[in-house]
Amino acid sequence: MINNREAEQAMLGAILLEGHLIKDLSLQPTHFFDRSHQTIYEAMKTVSDNNGAVDIVAVATELGSEVGVVGGISYLTDLADSVPSTETIKHYQRMIFDAYRNRVTREHTMRYSESPTDQSLDELIKVLTDVRGIGVETTEKSTYEYLTEIANDMLSPTEAADKGCPVGFRDFDNMTGGGPQNGDLFIVAARPSMGKTAFALNIASGHCKNGGSADIFSLEMGTKQLLHRMISAEGNIDAQKWRTMFFSNEDYDKAINAIGEMTKWDFDIHEKATTVSDMRAIIRRSVIEKGRNNHLVVIDYLQLMSVLGKYERRDLEVGSITRELKLLARELDIPIILVSQLSRGVEQRQDKRPMMSDLRESGNIEQDADVISFLYRDDYYNPESESQNIVEVILKKQRNGPIGNVELAFIKEYGKFVDLDYRYSDQEVPSTCHNMKNENSSMANG
Repeated sequence: MINNREAEQAMLGAILLEGHLIKDLSLQPTHFFDRSHQTIYEAMKTVSDNNGAVDIVAVATELGSEVGVVGGISYLTDLADSVPSTETIKHYQRMIFDAYRNRVTREHTMRYSESPTDQSLDELIKVLTDVRGIGVETTEKSTYEYLTEIANDMLSPTEAADKGCPVGFRDFDNMTGGGPQNGDLFIVAARPSMGKTAFALNIASGHCKNGGSADIFSLEMGTKQLLHRMISAEGNIDAQKWRTMFFSNEDYDKAINAIGEMTKWDFDIHEKATTVSDMRAIIRRSVIEKGRNNHLVVIDYLQLMSVLGKYERRDLEVGSITRELKLLARELDIPIILVSQLSRGVEQRQDKRPMMSDLRESGNIEQDADVISFLYRDDYYNPESESQNIVEVILKKQRNGPIGNVELAFIKEYGKFVDLDYRYSDQEVPSTCHNMKNENSSMANG
């Protein structure tokens, strides 16, 4: 149905009976199909906005000479007399919104069918995505309900604390309150070759090992390349061997065991989705249709993403991306890990550790992100550094937690991060890291 005239009449009649009800509505004049009804509702809103009592006399006065065009005083009277009760006014509103969404969907679908190009398809997808949420009301909890929930959280601290997605790095999980938190937009930023893609994949793998699920969006590498990396990290296999495909018998056994473990994980890799709209549809399907409750999303990486529509400046486009991702994280109550490049400003300073201003289009990212972390390897810039194969995870912003640094060992040949203090890890340690272990154990304990 694209025109529910009866619902529009019932809506207007209910407002004429009890004018104060208009303040509880989210309808706009354009949501009505009938032009006369649009005009009447607009007059009602004007009276209400001016703090007047919305009744037949006030609306007729506001309409002035247009009162005859919309049917006259008699039509207004008939509208009020035709409504038996105002209790179902929200039901009338819902039916009007349904008809409006159907009209908009039909109009743009027909327009696309007349000129089916890639650009018009993108525009259609954007319109359908936007119109889907029009008129959808969400019920918010009262303050009393929130206070009761907080009291219950204090009585059951174990359940209340289970809000994050632990990824298996002891110090990192501790500093972030149990891993990336539900509803958070979590930025992982670094210069090239710092290991940001590997770190993001390690986060997803660790979450899946703990019984969670994940969607991984790769805009830079194909699915097989990412799986090669994940197998190398899980099985402790030199990642360079995937180029030549020359594996020892030991490598083969490790790979088969790693693949066997990974088949138990609940994750999907997507290499075709490049826009927020594409990703939103996939993530919604994972959480809502597939029922993945303990879900995490990784996107690699921000600078390769695009949005529907045209923007005058790239920073406005980035702002649109991060804002939509943040809203999606809150709506579905999941953490979204967003990988980002840094500007070359880092290279111009003596101290190469990243700062907030090094984020490309930093203003929008700083505003929307809940957590901003940077990766820094001193041995990348200083080959003689004492901190060989150590990555600093620098938390520069954490909306609901502390900021500071966490140090992890980075096993580059495996693309694998592990806790720096190996005494608490049962993971296999490669020979290249044995020297590092003794040198840095005291620092890790401190």
